[in-house]
Amino acid sequence: MKLRKVSAAAATALVLALTATACGGDDGGDSNGSGSGGGDKIKIGIKYDQPGLGLKEPDGSFSGFDVDVATYVAKELGYEPNQIEWVETKSADRENALSRGDVKMIAATYSITDERKQKVDFAGPYLLAHQDLLVKKDSDITKATDLNDKKLCSVTGSTSAQNVKNDFAPKAQLSERGGYSECLSALQSGAVDALTTDDSILAGYAAQDQYKGQFKLAGLKLSNENYGIGVKKGDSATLDKINKALEKMVSDGSWDKAVKENFGPANYKNEPAPKIGQIVQ
Repeated sequence: MKLRKVSAAAATALVLALTATACGGDDGGDSNGSGSGGGDKIKIGIKYDQPGLGLKEPDGSFSGFDVDVATYVAKELGYEPNQIEWVETKSADRENALSRGDVKMIAATYSITDERKQKVDFAGPYLLAHQDLLVKKDSDITKATDLNDKKLCSVTGSTSAQNVKNDFAPKAQLSERGGYSECLSALQSGAVDALTTDDSILAGYAAQDQYKGQFKLAGLKLSNENYGIGVKKGDSATLDKINKALEKMVSDGSWDKAVKENFGPANYKNEPAPKIGQIVQ
């Protein structure tokens, strides 16, 4: 009788152990990278259509400054490149993607603003960009006020076009598209007169082989855009780790290398690496 009781207890312990193992209770992470590293995958939100920043290549690989920064950060969090699952995150869905837990972090030309900080937390900034205009090479648009009565394109969820309309050209006709590549096609066809967003993004488009010689940057600094890495609101542990990773990326020279590799071909004049927590207004 006594022996049977011991066997039953042992059997119960074995079942519980097997159940915990099946649930992955001891692996220290999950598919969204919610642990401190070492999980199977970490999901990171990026753009798929921004050359020089976040671009999905024809062979399925990914390139760009945001991709390089996120890959470096993920490594510091304990994830190898083959453990990263890149998730396309459009501008209008970035806050929702984080709150739903679709991704662990977002590095997608994500400007830090007071409004967005109400919904998500930001590590960084890791790049200071400026809003500018991309126009056709023979365009007579040289300043923001020239956009009055002109068609101005930007993407849904971005603040760039509205900034121009509010601050410089109240008569500008706003035309929103789902992605920057769609705005570029509209600019190429003459459906819009200008595309506005950050100079880093525009430089990437202007440098593409199929568009070389067709467009030019107006060279305006209409705003300061402090790019940060977005994480779910309240996730201070991940935030601290990302900030430490960004500081290391700058100090060991990896940041400068990534800037040159991704923006050099476009002759983009980048600002120095910003200090963590230092927002340029």
